[in-house]
Amino acid sequence: MTPNEMVKCQKCGREISRGDGFTLGAQILCEDCYIKATHRVQTCDPLAVRSAQRFRKTSGLEAAEGLTELQRAIYEFIKSRGKVTGLELFRQFHLSPQELENQIAILRHCELVKGQKEGNEIYLTTF
Repeated sequence: MTPNEMVKCQKCGREISRGDGFTLGAQILCEDCYIKATHRVQTCDPLAVRSAQRFRKTSGLEAAEGLTELQRAIYEFIKSRGKVTGLELFRQFHLSPQELENQIAILRHCELVKGQKEGNEIYLTTF
């Protein structure tokens, strides 16, 4: 097998040269899938919160300003309902669990949404 041999990413199916692939366990992945699998956004990340706060402050961003369309839609959905579960967000936005978790983490870093436990249920609500 040569580095220029073409293989398919075992996550998304995109054709890549073997030399450009990344090995994760027994899988060969393209760069995008490898990054998604190994560099998850963490919800509780004080450094990310501080960084987001500084960026938003120096950029003069408030509330939903500076968010992507998806992030803004999620934020507005939570704001309009007062509180929502992850399942409600999943049903509304049809995102993979990982993508939904990433978007919520970013909104958390911006201190726009937070988790709140009531009984056995965890709700997302605005700050």
